Amino acid sequence: MNKSNYILKEIEQRDINNIHKGLSNSEITEFYDVHFSTLEETEEQMEWYQNLKKEGTGIWWGIYDKKDNQFCGAGGFNGLDKNHQKAEIGLWLLKEYWGKGILKEVMPQLFEQGFKNLNLNRIEGYVVSENTKCKSALEKINFQFEGTMRECEIKNGEKISVDFYSILKSEWE
Repeated sequence: MNKSNYILKEIEQRDINNIHKGLSNSEITEFYDVHFSTLEETEEQMEWYQNLKKEGTGIWWGIYDKKDNQFCGAGGFNGLDKNHQKAEIGLWLLKEYWGKGILKEVMPQLFEQGFKNLNLNRIEGYVVSENTKCKSALEKINFQFEGTMRECEIKNGEKISVDFYSILKSEWE
């Protein structure tokens, strides 16, 4: 039974203000590939969510507090490869929800979606090597560290390394 205090609702166009609130905050996007200063710019992200679904390459949900239906953040899958039964997981929370244990409550729901509904065998997580909080959070929910891709991306002119993690269906069941 799902005893979580949080529910997932598929992201829709009307969520643009919530998405903008998160992805315009530089503390939230510090380790991300995206940052949107204006609501208009955030439209690009909304199109990305729509295209994932349309192309069958992923799906994202808004994370809502059951008590007051407040938007807390977003999580989902992209890079969905049905042939190889794998996808990349992503998640972010509004700053006021950091450190409240939401990840521990929401991840089982995301795993359920991924392993059962999307028929995944492998869920991957890619984390900028310096993002120690995120890496620690993944390890707490049984993701296995697989390695580091050294200086594999450039962000704001800086070479960055990315650590990659995974969890298999057999490790989740």
